[in-house]
Amino acid sequence: MGRVSGRSCIVTGAAQGIGRAIGEALLDEGADVCFADINGDKVASVAIANAERAAAGGGRVTSAEVDVTNRLQVRAMIEKTVDAFGKLDVKFNNAGINKPMNFMDVTEDNWNAIMTVNGLGVLIGMQEAARQMIAQGTGGKIVNTASIASRQGFDNVAPYCASKWAVVSLTQSGARDLARHDITVTGFAPGVVATEMWEEVDRDLMSIGAAERPGQAMEEFSAEILKGRVAQPQDITGTTTFLAACDSDYMTGQIVMIDGGMTLV
Repeated sequence: MGRVSGRSCIVTGAAQGIGRAIGEALLDEGADVCFADINGDKVASVAIANAERAAAGGGRVTSAEVDVTNRLQVRAMIEKTVDAFGKLDVKFNNAGINKPMNFMDVTEDNWNAIMTVNGLGVLIGMQEAARQMIAQGTGGKIVNTASIASRQGFDNVAPYCASKWAVVSLTQSGARDLARHDITVTGFAPGVVATEMWEEVDRDLMSIGAAERPGQAMEEFSAEILKGRVAQPQDITGTTTFLAACDSDYMTGQIVMIDGGMTLV
């Protein structure tokens, strides 16, 4: 049996990148997984593509279209998961966005868009998952995606940094409040990961003059990584599966850095 066999899990932002990798790793370890994303068609295709993986691991797979900032849609996603798998054991609040702007150019619209998805979206996801877990009376795990940007500020992604600091605070606050219900709240903080999101950030940094050529930003960030390379999504999933498994039952309120030694805190 896998480390998370029989556990019902939701992963948001799971149509690609880290979210997809998290969900696939959970399937390999026997979990039932709902891949959720605002891009409904894309995430549905991800679930279909993982049908054989789910069967091989002994679990089940489904998908849900969700805007994590919309409480009713989040509730509907959880209801769909419970209808499919009978319960909810683990909720990954992974969905997030970034739109680089130089510090002095940051607008209210830029700030609000990023903070709403990355901050409010995590709060709503935590609250609604906890409500389901409390109603079940069996405890559960909530896992939030932070970032190296939750540990230090960067000049051309200030709202993103602020939003990820918010994730750390929400993780700690939720851990304190939900411990009495046997619900743990943890998080992980990736560094530079080779995903579609980083490719988009790379293009945005070029558009604001923070980089002159494709790949420059990633190269410059990578120079600070002690492991000497950027991460692949699969470098993250050993930790995320651990946070979903009983191995981490005595952990709560903590953020695990997974950045190859880029930020030593």
